[in-house]
Amino acid sequence: MTRLLIALAAGSLACSRAPQALLTPSEVRAARADKLPSTPDDPAWQRAPVHAALMLPQDVVEPRVLAPSTAAVDAQALTDGKTIAFRLAWAAPQRSDKVLPSAFSDACAVQLAAAPGAEAPNPMMGDAVRPVEIAYWRAAWQAEVDGRPHTLAALYPQAKVDHYPFEAASLAPGSPEQKAMAVRFAPALAVGNPMAVPRERPVQDLVANGAGTLRNAEKAISTGAGKPTATGWAVVISRPLPAGVARRTQVAFAVWQGAKGEVGGRKMRTGWIPLSLEEKP
Repeated sequence: MTRLLIALAAGSLACSRAPQALLTPSEVRAARADKLPSTPDDPAWQRAPVHAALMLPQDVVEPRVLAPSTAAVDAQALTDGKTIAFRLAWAAPQRSDKVLPSAFSDACAVQLAAAPGAEAPNPMMGDAVRPVEIAYWRAAWQAEVDGRPHTLAALYPQAKVDHYPFEAASLAPGSPEQKAMAVRFAPALAVGNPMAVPRERPVQDLVANGAGTLRNAEKAISTGAGKPTATGWAVVISRPLPAGVARRTQVAFAVWQGAKGEVGGRKMRTGWIPLSLEEKP
């Protein structure tokens, strides 16, 4: 009798869990919205279905990730027919929003085919004849946009700076000597390297035609915003729909956990996931 009761209880529990599994659609469904939210905590996201996108290590090309980190990313989408907004949320036990010699920033990305076609591009950043467009959000950039100064003191608040020679006076700000030293010791800033200058937006637009071809897009078309959650991050990335996309296409996601040494090609990623766009009523 005891075994029978246990079996019945187990069956009842299994039945109670079945409807929950149906809450995760097999595709990312972009619900229709007249106004797209710009923050991840906007109530408008409550009407967007959540797709739990399973992730796998990028272990195909160097530099690889061999140890899995992020198991899944919860993906939602809303569209007004011209622009699409994605909300990505994932667990990050050790959030990281700095880029240091021994640390990296948390990040995420949304990838779409540059143009619709009968055959999807290679999910590993496209291929020679089918390019992809990528919108990349970085927690370190978000911190700067939110007000953290682009200075060494902000990254190393406990650091003390000495001036050498020991008794020499500091160079006058703006003097030719001070500018010459700035070029010598901060060359990336001096030449305007886009990865070194202060950020005005936390999202970067990129294009690729396969592994090793990633480069800046000709113009910035994406916007975004990220906020820490109780368990990790929630990020919104918005961008115009690629030309020719009306009802269905594919989307792929990537997540970097800086505390686990993930940067560049070392990331967790998905394959292509079907993306359906709700039509205007």
